[in-house]
Amino acid sequence: MSTSLDDTQKPAQSEQSAQTPAGPRIPASPHPLDNPAWAALTGPHRGLAERVGAAARYPEDVSPFVALADAGDPAAWDDLAALMGPGATFALAGVGSVPDGWRTEWSGAGVQLVATDALRSGTDPEAVPLGPADVPEMLDLVERAKPGPFKPRTIELGAYYGIRRDGKLIAMAGERLRLGGWTEISAVCTDEAHRGQGLATRLVRHTAAGIRERGDVPFLHAAAANTNAVRLYESIGFVLRRTTHFQAVRVPGGEEGEDGEA
Repeated sequence: MSTSLDDTQKPAQSEQSAQTPAGPRIPASPHPLDNPAWAALTGPHRGLAERVGAAARYPEDVSPFVALADAGDPAAWDDLAALMGPGATFALAGVGSVPDGWRTEWSGAGVQLVATDALRSGTDPEAVPLGPADVPEMLDLVERAKPGPFKPRTIELGAYYGIRRDGKLIAMAGERLRLGGWTEISAVCTDEAHRGQGLATRLVRHTAAGIRERGDVPFLHAAAANTNAVRLYESIGFVLRRTTHFQAVRVPGGEEGEDGEA
């Protein structure tokens, strides 16, 4: 679920504390942001969801994300195995340990940040809406800038915007997970030749303006190791809400034995 802000601008101030008076009021857990993919797949994005009981996923050409209603429920993992099939490998967030027979192929620390009143949002005159006809260029930019997962139908998840120079798409950002009252900003990236101009920051503000216009609060995810991006997000008005782990897990079976061994 990683989002990278790849402008090389220096943040205007040092890393902020998560305790910001101007921040949104976040109820005590459990909260939709604690399990955002599940909240999206069973909420605003339920029309896209493929679901078996307590497990759900997006179509492969939309998003790689898969979610469980409750990672502590063994029955949910049974549903997940039925949904994904033997030997399947896919992305999960925040589940921690996996049941016997399952395998974690990769894991990494991440952070979730939410916008506060300090985030200055507004329409950017250079930002243009992106649609299906722009997807080939978007995929090309994502391949080069590597902000995180973006598939041929990811654009169906929400509004996406770009900045063009001489007709070429050089920066983009848009909406990914949508859940009640919250919308994730994702795919924030800039062509390497145009970094350092603040384009990604401008697109974050522009995307946030549309999210706020319908009454939602913007949030985003980033790799914890991407400290420059995290500091920059904090400097423009986001605060850390929680840390999490992103991981790729493998269902038992398939080409390997049921015990997960070759």
